[in-house]
Amino acid sequence: MAGASVKVAVRVRPFNSREMSRESKCIIQMSGSTTTILNPKQPKETPKSFSFDYSYWSHTTPADINYASQKQVYQDIGEEMLQHAFEGYNVCIFAYGQTGAGKSYTMMGKQEKDQQGIIPQLCEDLFSRINDTTNDNMSYSVEVSYMEIYCERVRDLLNPKNKGNLRVREHPLMGPYVEDLSKLAVTSYNDIQDLMDSGNKARTVAATNMNETSSRSHAVFNIIFTQKRHDAETDITTEKVSKISLVDLAGSERADSTGAKGTRLKEGANINKSLTTLGKVISALAEMDSGPNKNKKKKKTDFIPYRDSVLTWLLRENLGGNSRTAMVAALSPADINYDETLSTLRYADRAKQIRCNAVINEDPNNKLIRELKDEVARLRDLLYAQGLGDIIDMTNAIAGISPSSSLSALSSRAASVASLHERIMFAPGSEEAIERLKETEKIIAELNETWEEKLRRTEAIRMEREALLAEMGVAMREDGGTLGVFSPKKTPHLVNLNEDPLMSECLLYYIKDGITRVGREDAEKRQDIVLSGHFIKEEHCLFRSDTKTSGEVIVTLEPCEGADTYVNGKKVTEPSILRSGNRIIMGKSHVFRFNHPEQARQERERTPCAETPAEPVDWAFAQRELLEKQGIDMKQEMEQRLQELEDQYRREREEANYLLEQQRLDYESKLEALQKQMDSRYYPEANEEEEEPEDEVQWTEREFELALWAFRKWKWYQFTSLRDLLWGNAIFLKEANAISVELKKKVQFQFVLLTDTLYSPLPPDLLPPDAAKDREKRPFPRTIVAVEVQDQKNGATHYWTLEKLRQRLDLMREMYDRAAEVPSSVIEDCDNVVTGGDPFYDRFPWFRLVGRAFVYLSNLLYPVPLVHRVAIVSEKGEVKGFLRVAVQAISADEEAPDYGSGVRQSGTAKISFDDQHFEKFQSESCPAVGMSRSGTSQEELRIVEGQGQVSDMGPSADEVNNNTCAVTPEDLLLDSPEKPAPDGPLETALDHLKLGSIFTFRVTVLQASSISAEYADIFCQFNFIHRHDEAFSTEPLKNTGRGPPLGFYHVQNIAVEVTKSFIEYIKSQPIVFEVFGHYQQHPFPPLCKDVLSPLRPSRRHFPRVMPLSKPVPATKLSTMTRPSAGPCQCKYDLMVFFEICELEANGDYIPAVVDHRGGVPCHGTFLLHQGIQRRITVTLVHETGSLIRWKEVRELVVGRIRNTPEADESLIDPNILSLNILSSGYIHPSQDDRQFLDSDMPRTFYQFETAWDSSMHNSLLLNRVTPYREKIYITLSAYIEMENCTQPAVITKDFCMVFYSRDAKLPASRSIRNLFGSGSLRASESNRVTGVYELSLCRVADAGSPGMQRRRRRVLDTSVAYVRGEENLAGWRPRSDSLILDHQWELEKLSLLQEVEKTRHYLLLREKLETTQRLGLETLSPCSSEDSESRSTSCISSPLSVDGAPEGRTSPPETPSERQKELAVKCLRLLTHTFNREYSHSHVCISASESKLSEMSVTLMRDPSMPALGVTTLTPSSTCPSLVEGRYNTMEVRPPQVSSRADSPDLEPAVEGEQKKSPARRPEEEKEPQRLLVPDIQEIRVSPIVSKKGYLHFLEPHTNGWVKRFVVVRRPYVYIYNSDKDAVERAILNLSKAQVEYSEDQQAMLKTPNTFAVCTEHRGILLQASSDKDMHDWLYAFNPLLAGSIRSKLSRRRTAQMRI
Repeated sequence: MAGASVKVAVRVRPFNSREMSRESKCIIQMSGSTTTILNPKQPKETPKSFSFDYSYWSHTTPADINYASQKQVYQDIGEEMLQHAFEGYNVCIFAYGQTGAGKSYTMMGKQEKDQQGIIPQLCEDLFSRINDTTNDNMSYSVEVSYMEIYCERVRDLLNPKNKGNLRVREHPLMGPYVEDLSKLAVTSYNDIQDLMDSGNKARTVAATNMNETSSRSHAVFNIIFTQKRHDAETDITTEKVSKISLVDLAGSERADSTGAKGTRLKEGANINKSLTTLGKVISALAEMDSGPNKNKKKKKTDFIPYRDSVLTWLLRENLGGNSRTAMVAALSPADINYDETLSTLRYADRAKQIRCNAVINEDPNNKLIRELKDEVARLRDLLYAQGLGDIIDMTNAIAGISPSSSLSALSSRAASVASLHERIMFAPGSEEAIERLKETEKIIAELNETWEEKLRRTEAIRMEREALLAEMGVAMREDGGTLGVFSPKKTPHLVNLNEDPLMSECLLYYIKDGITRVGREDAEKRQDIVLSGHFIKEEHCLFRSDTKTSGEVIVTLEPCEGADTYVNGKKVTEPSILRSGNRIIMGKSHVFRFNHPEQARQERERTPCAETPAEPVDWAFAQRELLEKQGIDMKQEMEQRLQELEDQYRREREEANYLLEQQRLDYESKLEALQKQMDSRYYPEANEEEEEPEDEVQWTEREFELALWAFRKWKWYQFTSLRDLLWGNAIFLKEANAISVELKKKVQFQFVLLTDTLYSPLPPDLLPPDAAKDREKRPFPRTIVAVEVQDQKNGATHYWTLEKLRQRLDLMREMYDRAAEVPSSVIEDCDNVVTGGDPFYDRFPWFRLVGRAFVYLSNLLYPVPLVHRVAIVSEKGEVKGFLRVAVQAISADEEAPDYGSGVRQSGTAKISFDDQHFEKFQSESCPAVGMSRSGTSQEELRIVEGQGQVSDMGPSADEVNNNTCAVTPEDLLLDSPEKPAPDGPLETALDHLKLGSIFTFRVTVLQASSISAEYADIFCQFNFIHRHDEAFSTEPLKNTGRGPPLGFYHVQNIAVEVTKSFIEYIKSQPIVFEVFGHYQQHPFPPLCKDVLSPLRPSRRHFPRVMPLSKPVPATKLSTMTRPSAGPCQCKYDLMVFFEICELEANGDYIPAVVDHRGGVPCHGTFLLHQGIQRRITVTLVHETGSLIRWKEVRELVVGRIRNTPEADESLIDPNILSLNILSSGYIHPSQDDRQFLDSDMPRTFYQFETAWDSSMHNSLLLNRVTPYREKIYITLSAYIEMENCTQPAVITKDFCMVFYSRDAKLPASRSIRNLFGSGSLRASESNRVTGVYELSLCRVADAGSPGMQRRRRRVLDTSVAYVRGEENLAGWRPRSDSLILDHQWELEKLSLLQEVEKTRHYLLLREKLETTQRLGLETLSPCSSEDSESRSTSCISSPLSVDGAPEGRTSPPETPSERQKELAVKCLRLLTHTFNREYSHSHVCISASESKLSEMSVTLMRDPSMPALGVTTLTPSSTCPSLVEGRYNTMEVRPPQVSSRADSPDLEPAVEGEQKKSPARRPEEEKEPQRLLVPDIQEIRVSPIVSKKGYLHFLEPHTNGWVKRFVVVRRPYVYIYNSDKDAVERAILNLSKAQVEYSEDQQAMLKTPNTFAVCTEHRGILLQASSDKDMHDWLYAFNPLLAGSIRSKLSRRRTAQMRI
């Protein structure tokens, strides 16, 4: 019955007053268990019949024979459910039906007699059965709870304190339950009746149209019935718990039928909700348990909505769960309730199909014991029935014998057992029954066993196990702990000894009393100690343990015959008494030590002071003992063997060293011979020079000064040592950064170069200890390598020396090692650790230096007041703002002008100028004054090794190094030989500056402007250069960065006693102004992703060179060591055309299409077809020269195939392919490539062609169609041999390619200019990529030069060494050589800024003096305007020309005629010279170098009587022939005629590669020895900055007209195109090697306006612009300084004309 269905009963009630008033008819009929309902609306319809377990007819009175009373209903349903409760099942009875159908009457009934419902009768019957129980082993307990579910809320009806709503919870084992529901214990029916009465009074009832006392809530009455049974046999108490749930549901209703409104309507909705959910649950359960679905697996859709209502949730176990359930459906007989009644019948019909799986609620063990007892009783009855009852008693007697019983008791019963077997054999099935009986009783005994009995049985098993292990030789610890071996306190035993110390004494064998046998496992007798091995006999030996009368135990070892047994190394054949500690060896591998605890204890008592043996008794001791006893000295044999091996090794090593030394000497002699052979071959003149004695050369004074200048320059040259410091200390910098990143310090370290200049004086802590002494001797400023520490946490920047970095790095390492011990919070919380013990941070000042400015005092010589606006320049050369300062001479008692409120007037400060002190300062800052007075230039070229010369345009980097040694105006004036002593004239000319008088002047700090708002509080301090300790300071001002300038208005009067040093100072030296501010913002970008991004200065004027690919290694050429390059002989600009030709259908190779849409020169993408034969054509174009002669192409290799522009050059490329060279040689240029340049002096064209099969690379990138948006890159290197060169020159180019399918039709060449330009070009002209290279031909360096030896030495580059944590630096690298280049550029910028300040001061003073002159003063300058302009541009003129010089120095009156002479000479030279192709290149180079030397000193060497023409610093005759030769008529310009070139006008000599020499030059060239040169070709990366582009007209020599070309200026190169649509560069001009000239006289002479000239080392070019403005724009693009000076000159000329 565990899976029984729900019992369903229906009961129909009589008519109520409402139905009787409406004269309702009965539509319910019952027959047996069948209930039929008639449809009153359709009488003819067939009645619907339903079959239930019970159908109760209660419609009539009790007099009716078919009337079902309350008693009958209880007997059918209640008694059965009560019986199930006594059996231990959960029980549930609930009534279902519409409102007023009689549910509460059926369940609860009335108080009258025979009117009680199921619940009261069941409770009364429950206690009557309890009371009738006579079994003393049974005890019962009853608890009740009563709750109602009203509007989906649970209320406790028995506990008045629980007025609130109770929560329904679910327990994983107990299921749904009501939290805090009171359970009251009852002992009689009266208790239950009282509780039910009080609960019913608390229920929620209300009157509706259908029922006057309608239950508005569901009532659930729970009875927890517990039965306890005590089993006397087993002394076990079992328990069964039954839960009886009696449910009185609220009636389902319709709102229109009940007339519900307001609260009644809400109640009805909740009632219908819970009853609807109950119906759904019943339907779902019925559907699951129906026939078709029973055998199917449960689907996911088989969901029972228990939790949709509190009622169904609480009745979950009763509906289809662990419960015996009965349902009473109450029906209304009236026809007016037909729909409700039919619905109730249908739900009841569905509920029949629900099956409940009820189980008895008892302990599983108790249930099992109970079932087993039943089975035992059944089996005994079976055996007794067969007459075998006495057998059962006998078996129990035998089984009841305890294990400790003696064997005699067992033997006494053996006969009875035998007879039992005989009787069992004749009884059919009796043996199986007995076995079943024994098995069952055994299980019962195990289940009835108590915990204490189980513990006792476990302890007995443990004792048996220990006894067994002890018999096996392994024992437990005495404390019963883990398994192991322990030494007994009394029993003699053996412990094993093993070669492995960890395995020794791990096995223990007891020597028991009597005999203990030792042998193999397969022996006839059982062996106590079982051993295995080849030399172990079956019965090896035995130990006999005897106890004497005194209690002493004696153990004797008795070996068996033929067994190898050793005691203490001696073989024993007779019984031997063992002593404690004896070593016993059985066979060859089993070693034991005999231990006798009692014996050892007695010996220790007899000799308490016995020393422990020096050597431990272990396996090695036993083995050595065995060998010694057998006469084998193992130690001596091992020593003898070792000595033999050492002697053999010594002999072999001596032989190998001798052979190596002989081989080394042999190789050295061969190398010396080869070296001599090479020296005699390549340096024959060097050998001759060594043999010949050197003649002493007599130097002129000028050459001696130049040599002295060069000696000084190279003596203090320090950039090579700086590079050594950068490379050598890179590893420390990298380690500091790595530790900073790991410890999250937000501090970055990077190298920086600091030079002691005016704008950036070195702090004292960065100078070395001997800096003061060194500064007196050093002619140039010191440059040091420092470490820039960027504290990104505090927004500060510090500079450390390298020594300080190493010291701090030691502390950083200690902090890093401690980081693991310190909590992370302590490490990260370093906001407070700005100073003190943290090695990463330094103290930073409150005020930070914004920048410095310089104000010159030359106006005090006259005196005139000046207001300066000077730039505030930072140490990096950045202009941070401007400062307005007024300087004027005053009388001692003059007061300051009124600036309004806020003016700070300081008192008059007295400053003394000591001549000796100032001379010392001048010797420190400018020790080369004497040299400058003698006319030698102090400019020095600071060039890093391997770099080219600095451009001629603008001041070079060397000017920075002597920016404190600027040439004074007096030096310029006193440059002539008749320079007098400065004493007399100065004293007479400067009346207000008499020596010994007191001179007072005023310095007024007016305003500061354009200072960034990053600096909050601004103040300024100023001092004389040599008086750092005497500074004058202003008050700080708030700076917002907006609004009017900051007004300091600080007035400082300074009184000075006039000395010679003071006059020298105000002539040449400025006052230093330092502006400080409180920095309030973070100096580093906060959103910078890369914390360690290198902060390098921006070089907008000189864009940073992109990294170029290194040459692809040659495969055929042998690896040659590159000889050291010496002085550069010459340089050439190469323009190289690269073409990839593809095989067409007609058999011709046509250049592939090139995509030029990038718009950048020297770039393009080749559009290639897949699977077509290709050729690569390379054309070299350059100016014709005698030293550049191409011999042959040695090899052309292609490799580094990739799909990214960058290539990993460190990897070995397996896809390098050497191409087959088809042809090479000089060629005639095509018509497209011929330019106007080639009409007079043709350029050289050298071309070679190779075959390229891309499939030979075995690269997937080349053998497939390139995907969209992907490009393929390869690197090509051509090794070309040149005449007079030691090794081939290498041209390297990166190609960009895209592969299309073989049949794809590609468009013509595309470019940006093609889209927007005008004109047309053939497509074949643009199908090439250009490369611009610089070829340097250097002489082979002299091996004996100390400088060359220093260059050749290897410097340890530590930047590549790995440090811990380097992978966290995200690509950061320490700076090296590029830092030196950038620093040179910074120094150059600082020098330019200083020169600009000097020039600005001079121009301001000159303008002031001119204004004074116009007011009636005398003329100040007798020089011509051109001369003064030229001097002002060069920053070397001075307004002291008249006042500071004697009258005898004024220019003579014939100066204009001399000027006219110079103009005439220059014009004559311009007209008579022409370009000559055979003009010796060496002569050009010599003249160029001489011109550069003259340029370096031109400002000091030029005679004032020979002023320059315009503003050019080089005349054309000094660097190249004149521009135009021939006669010029008034109407036309004729091209020049070549006068000295060969008669043949063709290019045959050029094609053959031989230049025809003029007869005049041939003997000299033949005498000149052939020099070996080292070639070096570097690709020039195109500048991204376009200075100007547009059309220019070029003069073509052989045509009477101009050629129009499109020109793009990307400094330092000018790129020339045929038109604006042309994408290929046709010619280039290198502005760094050219001189731009402009002369109005030349334009007037040629009668061609808007022209200017560009002179290179090889040719001169005349260019014409479209307008005057366009010409000036082009001049500015070509040479900004020249254009600026021209504009300045023109503006002054216009100003002068306006004055006139």
